[in-house]
Amino acid sequence: MVNKYGSIWVEKFNLKYAKWQSPPNVRIIHSGHACNIEEERYTERVYTIREGETLKLTCLVLGHPRPQIRWTKTAGSATDRIQDSSVFNETLRITRIQRHQGGRYYCKAENGLGTPAIKSIRVDVYYLDDPVVTVHQSIGEAKEQFYYERTVFLRCAANSNPPVRYSWRRGREFLSQGSDKGVEIYEPFFTQGETKILKLKNLRPQDYANYTCTASVRNVCGIPDKSVLFRLTNKTASPTIKLLVEDPIVANPGQTVILVCIISGGEPTPTLMWVRNTEELPKKSILKSETLTIPAISTEDAGVYSCVASNNVGNPAKKSTNIVVRALKKGRFWITPDPYHNDDNIQIGREVKISCQVEATPPEELMFSWLKNGRPLRSSERMVITQTDPDVAPGATNLDIIDLKFTDFGTYTCVASLKNGGIPEISIDVNISSTTVPPNLTVPREKSPLVTQEGDTVDLQCLVSGKPKPIILWSRADKEAPMLDGNMQTESYDGVLRIVNVSREMAGTYRCQTSQYNGFNVKPREAIVELIVLYPPTVEPVYTEIRQGLGRPFSLSCRVLRAHPSKVLDYEWKLGTRLLTVGQLDTRDETEYHVRALNREGYGAYTCDIKNEAGAGRCTFLVTGKAYAPEFYYDTYSILWQNKPRVYGFKLQWTQMNPNAVDRIMAYRLGIKQTGHQRWWEQEIPTEDNIQKGELLTYNLTELIKPEAYQVRLTPITRFGEGDSTERIIRYSGKFHCAFEEDTICMFTQDKTEEFDWTRHSAATRDTKYTPNTGPSSDRTGSKQGFYMYIETSRPRLEGDKARLLTPSFNLAPKNPYGNVVTNPTYCFSFFYHMYGKHIGTLNVYLRQKSQTGQDTSVWTLSGNQGDRWRQARVNINPTSSFQMVLEGIRGTGIEGDIAVDDVTIEEGECRDPPPSNIRSLASPTAMHIWQLCLTLLLVLVGLRR
Repeated sequence: MVNKYGSIWVEKFNLKYAKWQSPPNVRIIHSGHACNIEEERYTERVYTIREGETLKLTCLVLGHPRPQIRWTKTAGSATDRIQDSSVFNETLRITRIQRHQGGRYYCKAENGLGTPAIKSIRVDVYYLDDPVVTVHQSIGEAKEQFYYERTVFLRCAANSNPPVRYSWRRGREFLSQGSDKGVEIYEPFFTQGETKILKLKNLRPQDYANYTCTASVRNVCGIPDKSVLFRLTNKTASPTIKLLVEDPIVANPGQTVILVCIISGGEPTPTLMWVRNTEELPKKSILKSETLTIPAISTEDAGVYSCVASNNVGNPAKKSTNIVVRALKKGRFWITPDPYHNDDNIQIGREVKISCQVEATPPEELMFSWLKNGRPLRSSERMVITQTDPDVAPGATNLDIIDLKFTDFGTYTCVASLKNGGIPEISIDVNISSTTVPPNLTVPREKSPLVTQEGDTVDLQCLVSGKPKPIILWSRADKEAPMLDGNMQTESYDGVLRIVNVSREMAGTYRCQTSQYNGFNVKPREAIVELIVLYPPTVEPVYTEIRQGLGRPFSLSCRVLRAHPSKVLDYEWKLGTRLLTVGQLDTRDETEYHVRALNREGYGAYTCDIKNEAGAGRCTFLVTGKAYAPEFYYDTYSILWQNKPRVYGFKLQWTQMNPNAVDRIMAYRLGIKQTGHQRWWEQEIPTEDNIQKGELLTYNLTELIKPEAYQVRLTPITRFGEGDSTERIIRYSGKFHCAFEEDTICMFTQDKTEEFDWTRHSAATRDTKYTPNTGPSSDRTGSKQGFYMYIETSRPRLEGDKARLLTPSFNLAPKNPYGNVVTNPTYCFSFFYHMYGKHIGTLNVYLRQKSQTGQDTSVWTLSGNQGDRWRQARVNINPTSSFQMVLEGIRGTGIEGDIAVDDVTIEEGECRDPPPSNIRSLASPTAMHIWQLCLTLLLVLVGLRR
């Protein structure tokens, strides 16, 4: 009842049980700016939308428990995710849709019952780009030395969906194939539908004119036609340009480079643009008219720059220049011992070669000079300076010292520079002395194997000796895998590889080896370091919740997935802080704990710690007696209408998730509040028997204020206490509607006492082979995929056979002790019918009331062929108690007598429009009197005119 605060309360309750679980069922509906929706081979709908409009698709879902919804998309040629992920709600909305977003969209619903329900719709995005005309010409060979044949091709092309249609005009004259002998219009075979060519053969004076190409998609989606104009004259020519710079351009870093390109010809006037290889122009570049300026140029700005001019006549003109930015980098050296001796030592009397290498741009400007102890060194018989073959080692020079003497010991300097200067020189010093020895690598004994724990910082070390000391290269020795910096090798100048925050994946063997540069050019020395990473056990489950009733047994299991070391593991079971049991895992990988009979003290958090020297992994089990949350049943068709202008009722329905997992549910705590308010009103709903899985529980909420919405919370209660709650919003709806799109047919039922049943069907699946001249070709919306109910009058049906279809029961809350409503409320019952065929029988509608058992009241009837179309019937009804509507189809004289109904509606209040005059309505005597009076007045008026 309504209290003084305006809040509501439940007047009474009525708890019922019925098994009701249903697998998911989905249907896609659309809204937004759709152009049209078409059927595609009876299997999929096509939704057409204009580019830039808003796409809105809604997935209507039925099923209990409430299914989870997921949207995905598959494009026409490749799989594509929606925003790189799936959409998990009922409505998919794409604002300003683009052409690449067209494709097939799938709505998938699943609730764990049966197979998931999947529906799809293809979204076709329509667009039309501006057409472009390109002109090409050809000059034929001389014919008998009299004239040359000059032919011009005007090609028109535009990107579009659907395929574009082209038309040509010369001036105001429309051109078509055959309209002018000098004109030929055709589509190239290899681009059919994409382009249209206008061929002007043996160009004539009248061919110099304005040509207009119009691209059209026939105004689909309201897309207007688009046109382009091209003026053909005797001066029409392809573009020519001149590049006023050298090629290549060699510049020093920091200089400003200016590129100038001028248009030297072309009609119409060409447009000019600059491009750089396949990359963008540098962000700092300045483009003004025909000049491209690159200030403070750097090595990153180097590359091929092209000037391109286009006017859609012939091929674009293109000229390029290569900008080279001087640079010297990466100076390296290596020492090669005498190859004619087995050892790699540097000794007097032997030969030694010093090599020096740098990277130079441009390479042809690279120059080398050598110094010994700071003084210039020239090539001689014993000191031979050579340049290495650029194809073998580009940018390298060698100094060969033949028959090494004591006086040759010293510091040799390789100096690299560029001929034209502007770049700092690179100097590389190499010391040759009696202490110059090849490298040697060793690993300290305590550094391999190296044991560490996950998360620590560790240094892998190789000791390197020799002079000069080479760079050390670290890599994985046990597998082909990159190092921490992403490279296959990591350089180290001191032989140490530091790994921060070690993980178990980093365990294994590592190789350290000498590089062949900045040291001896000898076979690389290498050593192996083994890294062992200890980590605590990884276990499962990390956390799980177990719901259990008192007195029942259960078992807990904790399993080891990975651990190092893993040979001997200790385990420890606890309940809270209380120790339960301890032990060791030798050969097993899991431990179990058993409870024979759960008592109240047995509820709580159980933990299992499995330990090794690196730490522990923990399994946690929360054992609770809380009941699972109830699941509201949303497919509720029958709300509680009441004969009061300001209040309404609602039939709340739900099932209980896993009711047998815990103790018996003794009651439910119902909380309800008006949306937007803070105060909750609560009441307990007791239960008498054990609730079974899938049973439908019903509770009537009354005295709800129209048209307010309410938030409802339902909480199961057991001996343990309150379980998990679930909430939903209920909203006022004084209307029942059914379009028979789902298998449950909105809880309609068949009257099994009659000769046959109504059949649910769609035009896409119905076989009309034997009775093609009866029955609908679509549902009442025009969709071949939509469903309806019909009576099949083919054999073995006989004349007079009846089929009865009953709506769900609709309740009226009684208002006096005798169970009747004080004043009769009025409802509008409407439906669409299809009665087409020469053997059509009769369609009757009856009102069946609970207070009038065995007596159905006829409210509407119609007989005979009404034509191949859907029509709507409306009739006012005045029930005095809970009621049902009965749709009765009676078979006529032959097989061409199928009767169909669709979109059945029951709505509070009188029908807004009166029934059509050709339908016999028996529900309202007052309405019949009004129609009779109108008919009498009409006859009188006709008589007066005569």
